[in-house]
Amino acid sequence: MSEEPLDLARPEIGPEEEALVLDVLRSGRLSLGPMLDRFESDFAEWLGVDDAIATNSGTTALHLGVRALGWGEGDEVVLSPFTFVASANCLLYEKATPVFADVDPATANLDPEKAEAAIGDRTAGILPIDIFGYPSAMPEFEVMAASRGLAILEDAAQALGAVDSTGRKAGTSGHPAVFAFYANKQMTTGEGGMIIPSNPEQAERIRSERNQGRAIDMDWLDHDRLGFNYRLSDISAAVGVAQVAKLDTILENRARVAGLYNDRLATVDGVETPAPDQGLARRSWFVYPVRLDEGTDRDGVIRRLGEAGIPAKAYLPCVHLIPHIAALGYGEGDFPVAEGISRRSLALPFHGQMTATEVDRVAESLTEALKG
Repeated sequence: MSEEPLDLARPEIGPEEEALVLDVLRSGRLSLGPMLDRFESDFAEWLGVDDAIATNSGTTALHLGVRALGWGEGDEVVLSPFTFVASANCLLYEKATPVFADVDPATANLDPEKAEAAIGDRTAGILPIDIFGYPSAMPEFEVMAASRGLAILEDAAQALGAVDSTGRKAGTSGHPAVFAFYANKQMTTGEGGMIIPSNPEQAERIRSERNQGRAIDMDWLDHDRLGFNYRLSDISAAVGVAQVAKLDTILENRARVAGLYNDRLATVDGVETPAPDQGLARRSWFVYPVRLDEGTDRDGVIRRLGEAGIPAKAYLPCVHLIPHIAALGYGEGDFPVAEGISRRSLALPFHGQMTATEVDRVAESLTEALKG
């Protein structure tokens, strides 16, 4: 009898989340209630920042960050093409122009030297992305931005718990930073996001804009600026409160599974495991992405893994090749390092509840799938 298929991802949800969601349902306060405030406070305390503002997705948090920095029509923002499409879309929402630069071949994050070369007269800022949970080169970007009068928005959607090369947690540099809580992230609220503001004035604007442009002290139908319905419900916030309470354990569990993969795949020919931590920098494990040898039939590997009950995903496509972004003037060959990593990357089943036996099964199936 064939083995049961594995999950590609799985959130760590238990009785704590169920109890808090039930509390919200029984309270009758399903939105803009006390659970949202509690979630924001607990998250800010865990991260070690003064404030945190919850939204209904990481994408909406990014959009509010772009608006908070005033990026708009006529502005260019430098970022990596090896990312989820929301990183670029959040600029297009405000008619700012994404300007891509190639990535570091080891970390797959935006290469500081390539980013600096992409800065021009219309550049308003830099949007570093902590891809696959590995911290971007924030110290280098901060020096670069300060010397040129540029703003920074850190996309830490995949990097909750990561630590940069100076020992700071991702998202705590003092620049606006964004996290996401989709179901495959380190912690989840189902859908949801969080933005870390730089100062109280910025926080006031973001809180207003996520709630239809209404200030905290205004009546329900009063609005004094353009806003959006980017609120996170108290039901989702309840899940978030429970997740923050066990976040350290969640991160430890994911690191344990990644360690099992690192050990098991070290001797598998044709597979390159994720870049190791360097210096003080520490990855937070979002997914487990391997790189196959150049020229490997990745689609064939994915198909054969699927036949063995092992889901896998080509992860990620380069966003400068997505049609509506390519229409800005981008094409194949523009960013060879990012495109090469994209062709070779493969996300394997990964979550904090995986067992050593399951990791062995994936490794054995991948070994066989690579044989063709």
